Amino acid sequence: QVRLKESGGGSVEAGGSLRLSCQISGDPITFKSLAWFRQVPEKPREGVARVWLPDDIDYAYGMEKRFTIYRDIPQNILYLQMTGLKPEDTAMYYCAVSRDIWGLASPTEFEYWGQGTQVTVSS
Repeated sequence: QVRLKESGGGSVEAGGSLRLSCQISGDPITFKSLAWFRQVPEKPREGVARVWLPDDIDYAYGMEKRFTIYRDIPQNILYLQMTGLKPEDTAMYYCAVSRDIWGLASPTEFEYWGQGTQVTVSS
């Protein structure tokens, strides 16, 4: 059974930084896509950043300037380093993984999701 557990969210002022972590545990299979999404109430889930095997990375438009996605492979942790946070970054952030290669525009194709971690940015 695959389990994803996010942590690292919180409340920060605009311009601040946070590092989100996603511990992936359970079935030790190789996931081809590992990603961060975010969602605010009453809006669709939005892709933020993705690692897809072997080591390609992509970001939603403009996010690569402030966000960095990376992995700790031995510890099986997916990170999202966020800097220069803005109030519009306020959302619940989720990590998700898939056995196949799916893009940030296809959140419904990711098989496994965490429960999310809240990020709140005040102005």
